[in-house]
Amino acid sequence: MITKFTMAQANAESEFGMACQRLVPWAGQGEEPPFGAMACYLPANGRSAPDCHDQDEVMIMLTGTGTVDIGGERCTAGPGDVIIIPRNKEHVVLNEAAQTLSWVSCYWPLHEQPGGGQA
Repeated sequence: MITKFTMAQANAESEFGMACQRLVPWAGQGEEPPFGAMACYLPANGRSAPDCHDQDEVMIMLTGTGTVDIGGERCTAGPGDVIIIPRNKEHVVLNEAAQTLSWVSCYWPLHEQPGGGQA
């Protein structure tokens, strides 16, 4: 059976100070996967809420240009860039441009371990 849905800002919900669409796991998936993924949409002149978790994360930038702050170290990110966020490092994404900044984040394990990082 093929499962198909559309990744789009219109399908996202407010989370972490921006719009996020959970991609993995998906509704009706059955067995839980070992990782999660979500599409993120940060509006023009927006800033994500600070986040810190006991999970590794990979951001794959899709549209726009912004700044990623990981533990006080900053880098500019744009389409095609891949940003690695180590577990337990506070991170914030800033969009100082006039268009929406979007990316897909993959993280693992799917659930934080008790006593891990904090959001």
